Amino acid sequence: MRSAIVLVGGEGRRVNGMEKYFFTYLGKTFIERLIDSLQPVVDEIVLVAKSKEHCDRFSHLYEVRCVHDIRKGIGPIGGLHAGVKASRGDMLFVCACDMPCIDTRVVSALFDALGEFDAAIPSWDTDMLEPLHAVYRKEPLRRYLDNPASLSLRSLVKSLNVMYVPVSQLRILDPDLSSFTNINKLEDLEDLLPRNSPE
Repeated sequence: MRSAIVLVGGEGRRVNGMEKYFFTYLGKTFIERLIDSLQPVVDEIVLVAKSKEHCDRFSHLYEVRCVHDIRKGIGPIGGLHAGVKASRGDMLFVCACDMPCIDTRVVSALFDALGEFDAAIPSWDTDMLEPLHAVYRKEPLRRYLDNPASLSLRSLVKSLNVMYVPVSQLRILDPDLSSFTNINKLEDLEDLLPRNSPE
């Protein structure tokens, strides 16, 4: 079984505390676009929010389950921990809510690349990886997150047997590699809109 874990609990400090998952792009909110992209390739979608009250923000989305951090205030590692605990799948696609252009075909290719590895992680080079746009095998990930050596995603990656997938290979499916576009600042959203808006 395949699950998707979408982290929605960031503080949004670089966007003045705004809720990035409700930003609109090409007529849909980021979270709606993510759901549309992920549903064809997973059996369930789990959102991970900061709190029970935060989960209420997503109560109108019937296609997903929302859980909240168990270990609070420790960043993506905390969100992953809660998501892995709640997920039913043995293979997990993990992403953040600020990636509105995730491509269904790229996600499917990462599931296919997993093989016998613990994770399939896109790589730009030996130092620049995409651990929050990657597929993980549940049990190795759970074991690390139950007692993490660090709150760093880099430490998590180093603990696993990883298949690194060069992004150059994924250009066949996503020529502009727009699947990896993430909106960290309001300027990023402004840059995205004219580039992809219809003429």
